[in-house]
Amino acid sequence: QVRLVESGGGLVQAGGSLRLSCAASGRAFSSYAMGWFRQAPGKEREFVAAISAISWGSGSTYYADSVKGRFTISRDNAKNSVYLQMNSLKPEDTAVYYCAADQFLATSRDQYDYWGQGTQVTVSS
Repeated sequence: QVRLVESGGGLVQAGGSLRLSCAASGRAFSSYAMGWFRQAPGKEREFVAAISAISWGSGSTYYADSVKGRFTISRDNAKNSVYLQMNSLKPEDTAVYYCAADQFLATSRDQYDYWGQGTQVTVSS
């Protein structure tokens, strides 16, 4: 069992930056692939970024095309945490951002077994 708690959301102007954090509790954090998803009002939850477990490729990363070059996912296994650095934010990045964990790396939300409660990110124009 893995429990995930996100933090770091807030209100930022377009062009600004935010860093989201996700703290995980439970055993063997380093063996889990971690993902970030987001859900805007009236829209489905969509993939943002993912990072593999260390045992599956030393933290390989994957990004949605909409955030590639602006967002960076990283993990610190010593702190049981995963991060999402978001730069050059746009109003269309406004959403609730969720952290997710699974034993296998995936970009589909249906694949992930564990989810946090989400943190709101609002980007004003």
